[in-house]
Amino acid sequence: MDNLTFRSSVLLVEGLQVTPQSSKLTFICLLIAYVFVMVSNIGILIQISAEKSLHQPMHILFCHLPVSDIMGTTVVIPCLLKDLLTDPSDRYITYVGCVFQAFFTHLYGTTSHTILMIMAFDRYVAICNPLRYPTIMSNKMIVKLSAGAWGAAVVPVGILIGLSVRLSHCRSVIQNHFCDNPSLFKLSCESTVVNNIYGLTFTVVLLTTSMGWVLLTYLRIVMVCIKSKNKATNTKAIKTCSTHLAVYVILIVFGFVPIFLHRFSEYVESRKFGSILFHVIPPGLNPIIYGLQVKEIRQRMLKLCRKKFFSN
Repeated sequence: MDNLTFRSSVLLVEGLQVTPQSSKLTFICLLIAYVFVMVSNIGILIQISAEKSLHQPMHILFCHLPVSDIMGTTVVIPCLLKDLLTDPSDRYITYVGCVFQAFFTHLYGTTSHTILMIMAFDRYVAICNPLRYPTIMSNKMIVKLSAGAWGAAVVPVGILIGLSVRLSHCRSVIQNHFCDNPSLFKLSCESTVVNNIYGLTFTVVLLTTSMGWVLLTYLRIVMVCIKSKNKATNTKAIKTCSTHLAVYVILIVFGFVPIFLHRFSEYVESRKFGSILFHVIPPGLNPIIYGLQVKEIRQRMLKLCRKKFFSN
């Protein structure tokens, strides 16, 4: 009964350790970053939806990435903005709200990998099997890949958070600036060996599978380009793959930093800063990198900019 009562109560969020002076600057920077992420990602989705020439498997599969980025940024940044305007002693969140935030935070990190994996498969088929591309990348296959990308994230993340929810609690302070899985199971005084083993295994399997799949597909693509003597085709393949690779490298770099720093308690504030960057930098850069690479989107953006400039 005590545990049930605790689960329905509120938790105190430690938040960012910033001075009152720097909190205003931090608030402004995060707000600008959040607005930019939302506008750019929603803009990309609207562009692809409105432009019929972009209704192709490659662009349709990419649409999942802005959706994931919007989810990952929205689940964290607005709460941080609210906490920056709140006294540290009043930064509360309900237990249920904390669980939902932790779930969607990890779902964002996982889908970022699974979506880029299905995009890598699309590029592999387009370059290595161009004649069979329309047959392989049918509407049915797109639905399967999309469902697989989200399903492969929802199930393991659900288990991850479920293992933490099952624990009884003896603490009421979230030792982080937002709720994630480690923050949840650290509320318990029970043994968290199972949580640590599953969490570590889940992370290793996800990163190994993601990096292995992307490496394998790109090695096959490189081999095909080396054997091919068509410079125009090779140039187009390199241009298409460079966008995907740039997005993937950014994800790996900014995703690895908070995971690594979570193992060292003396770098708490650095870890917090790194996790914020993970929820801001990739979602902010992805639409820019992709938008500049896709000719139709780039031309429409330039047209809108010229129209706005001359109207002013």
